[in-house]
Amino acid sequence: MLGADLIRLQCYEGLDVTHAVYEWDYARQLVELRILEAAGGVDRVSAHRELYSDAFLIKRPLLQAIDPARTRPAVLLIDEIDRADEEFEGYLLELLAEFQITIPELGTIRAKEPPLVILTSNRTREVHDALKRRCLYQWIDYPSFEKEVAIVRERVPHASARLAEQVTALVQSLRGVELYKVRGVRDARLGRSPGCSGSQRAGRGGDHGDARRGAQDTRGYRRHPRRHARGDAEPRHVAIGRPSAPERADV
Repeated sequence: MLGADLIRLQCYEGLDVTHAVYEWDYARQLVELRILEAAGGVDRVSAHRELYSDAFLIKRPLLQAIDPARTRPAVLLIDEIDRADEEFEGYLLELLAEFQITIPELGTIRAKEPPLVILTSNRTREVHDALKRRCLYQWIDYPSFEKEVAIVRERVPHASARLAEQVTALVQSLRGVELYKVRGVRDARLGRSPGCSGSQRAGRGGDHGDARRGAQDTRGYRRHPRRHARGDAEPRHVAIGRPSAPERADV
């Protein structure tokens, strides 16, 4: 719809700059260094300039999104920001404030066309308020029964309509129970219903048995008052936007 490139960064615990922003291709640099040494007559300054050039720079998603060579803004999806460490969240906040990064060997790289940034969160932890203030905030609720059945039928086309409706009804009923982890749309699509055997799961053995039997086995799930505290809980928070200039002094 926007006619722009979609660049996705999947967040996880331990995500760092080398996997999110950039890193140098040390193996190729070493080979190039051996070639330069074999050729002879190469001074240290020219060798440094040759080795630390754009040709040996591996651009990760964040650097790809602000690449000054882009002629149109990209769409940067930072998925599940709550799974990343707080230190990375702080670095991300600084990067998105100016849409630029500094690489010691190359200098500062600044976006000519700032990307449209979309951040998602499953609330496994609270995202810092400083990041929220720089975004538009949108809560995505669970889909209706009809829409969720349509999603299941689309993702598991060989499942019968009756089974898809039964699994969806079961998953939606479980959302009203104080479980440790609220069941999401993905559980309905995969047939991950408590008490259902492998042959009863949608797409894994057909339409054997009644998926509603799983409702009898909900006691096997641990109850917990903080139902969105852990896990891949849905709905999701989606923060959309670009940092506004007046708020940069808040951090």
